[in-house]
Amino acid sequence: MNIQTNNLKENWLKNIILFLSSQTISLFGSSLVQYAIMWHITLTTESGLMMTLYIICGFIPTFILSPVAGVWADRYNRKMLIVLADGLIATATLILAILFLMGFDAIWLLFVMAAIRAFGTGIQTPAVGAILPQIVPKENLTKVNGANGSIQAVIMFVSPMVSAALLSLASIEIIFFIDVITAAIAIVTLLAFLKISVHEKAAEKQQTSYFNDFKQGLQYVNNHGFLKQFFIFFAVFFVLMAPAAFLTPLQVTRTFGDDVWRLTAIEIAFSIGMMVGGGIIATWGGFQNKVKTMGFASIIMGVCTFALGIVPIFWVYLAFMAFFGVAMPIFNTPATVLLQERIEEDYLGRVFGVMGMISTSMMPLGMLIFGPIADFIKIEWLLIGTGAFIIILAIFLGRNNVLVEAGKPELKEA
Repeated sequence: MNIQTNNLKENWLKNIILFLSSQTISLFGSSLVQYAIMWHITLTTESGLMMTLYIICGFIPTFILSPVAGVWADRYNRKMLIVLADGLIATATLILAILFLMGFDAIWLLFVMAAIRAFGTGIQTPAVGAILPQIVPKENLTKVNGANGSIQAVIMFVSPMVSAALLSLASIEIIFFIDVITAAIAIVTLLAFLKISVHEKAAEKQQTSYFNDFKQGLQYVNNHGFLKQFFIFFAVFFVLMAPAAFLTPLQVTRTFGDDVWRLTAIEIAFSIGMMVGGGIIATWGGFQNKVKTMGFASIIMGVCTFALGIVPIFWVYLAFMAFFGVAMPIFNTPATVLLQERIEEDYLGRVFGVMGMISTSMMPLGMLIFGPIADFIKIEWLLIGTGAFIIILAIFLGRNNVLVEAGKPELKEA
């Protein structure tokens, strides 16, 4: 076992390049389809209700499945779970492409597809979060997670443009087939080239029931030194982020004008910011204390949210949107690495499952609060208010002794 671990550590760079390459290819195909479906529904129905149903179908399965999939990620081979999720999504997309070619192009099929894709994402996310510490030495986790954040930002930036170009040149079925091909490449790469040992708990014969494992995971989070406070902070933070994440396009339309280029510009500014932020955190690594880095990024996001509510000039608005994007990976990367470093390997999947449940549910929950209010109160006031609360939350984070202690660098063994 030790020889295998040593070999893995020696080959970690090759393994992580293979792993991230496979995930990037798969994610690119998925993003193309996601945008293509969204625009297809928009253009064919012109209905806000239909778009809302599509968004609900795209997040509820992930929310429901995340804690369940977290148990799977601890009980079973994580690499095979990622392959299974990619295979499930690819098979569903292939069936959908064939049905569309045969003339069965009902909108409800796209809702079913969104739900299946969300189901696959729910399986994949905890497994990916838990598998990285198996591949990457602890001291390199920040760089790798930062680089991964930059890659995802590049895909967010490129895929809408590529998807729009493909839709104007070819039918939606062609984009479906592209996704099937990219998923197949990712699966083959993982199965044929990525050699990674099964983690200890999955290699053993399971002594406890699935439900008992689930219960143990919840008890672990509840009794752990910093996890419960960490997740409460995250939940409140994501609720407060909802207006900046979802209401800014509506604000731009109401305040600056309904030109499509303005909506495109805010997406591009945010994506470029995220690319830059991913590069900064991968190179810099953040402060020695990861919680201090998260607090620093939270204050930047709070200030940017506040500024989005008061700036009267669109170009200045775009600059703050870009700075917001820069802060996102500087916040997300140390948060992810903190869990990867501090949580026992046997519980990593379940902890990332809870994290996935919080991250997929809290922003939509925030929208249920702030969305209806936005019809009565100016969005600018909501941004000013939530921005101020994010800054206060960041100050509390920096003063929380339990979290600050958890964020300190681990002492290296002699």
